[in-house]
Amino acid sequence: MTTTTQQITLAARPAGLPDDSTWSLETVELPELADGQFLVEVDHISLDPAMRGWLNDVRSYVPPVQIGEVMRAGATGTVVASRHREFAVGDHVTGTFGVTEYAVSDGAGVTHIDLDLAPAPTWLGALGMPGLTAYFGLMDIGELKDGDTVVISAAAGAVGSVAGQIAKARGCRVIGIAGGPEKTDWLRQIGFDEAIDYKSENVLKRLREVAPKGIDVYFDNVGGDILDAALANLRRGARIVICGAISQYNEETLPPGPSRYMSLLVFRARMQGFLVFDFLDRYPEGLEAIGEMIRSGRLVARETVASGGVAAFGEALLKLFRGENTGKLVLKVR
Repeated sequence: MTTTTQQITLAARPAGLPDDSTWSLETVELPELADGQFLVEVDHISLDPAMRGWLNDVRSYVPPVQIGEVMRAGATGTVVASRHREFAVGDHVTGTFGVTEYAVSDGAGVTHIDLDLAPAPTWLGALGMPGLTAYFGLMDIGELKDGDTVVISAAAGAVGSVAGQIAKARGCRVIGIAGGPEKTDWLRQIGFDEAIDYKSENVLKRLREVAPKGIDVYFDNVGGDILDAALANLRRGARIVICGAISQYNEETLPPGPSRYMSLLVFRARMQGFLVFDFLDRYPEGLEAIGEMIRSGRLVARETVASGGVAAFGEALLKLFRGENTGKLVLKVR
């Protein structure tokens, strides 16, 4: 059994975008396994926009990562040593192991994964938290109905691309907003009815053209001006699903709030935030639904895999905020 692991810890809280001073690369000794523990060799680490929020020392839905702690992250890996009766050597698993090469676990929050259904990176994307976020955000918060006009921002990302395909499979008209022709072309390839390039098009104008009767469900991952554009084009009874606001995560001062919020009154609409953890007891339902879509070919799972191992974590994370990923962004450890 290996005796050491490389890991990334939080060295300093960033102001704005994280940089090299934010992280520390350390090599540490692994403890001996106790009864009820097992050792995971990590192969892929999830890179998520939420990570930026975890670095701020503020009250949130989870405690902030503390200075000196291993950076929190979901990951996949293989059990290489075990003193746990439910996890055997050779089992493939996923859990919040952190940005590390090896992790000791007692099994809390760890689940087995089936690599015959999908490769490990997909279990961090469409079959992981992003896919479940898309599923419950649309079905429960968005109250998706057949025939709805659905608009999704950051539509070529991990959550947005799955949300769009779920909505399309449910008989909806789906419009995606993404940055650049490569991403908008891909959205059309996977079934989106329309794709708007926010980098080269007027989003407000284009929404009025492609959704002339208004928006029934807006799934928001970015906030800012794009949220305002959607609010300006609602249909009566619209549901706005607040999933994220990546355009604001690295701002050092709070940006202005939505300027068109009175549309909620005019169109008797509802805007609601949520967390995937709210649906913890229903994860099997979501995974079964998404897994069936993958098996039947109705959902295309795509990952952007960054290389370089644990040492490359800091630079790989920045790809999210530069919009360099299509689908789920993961870091390959080995």
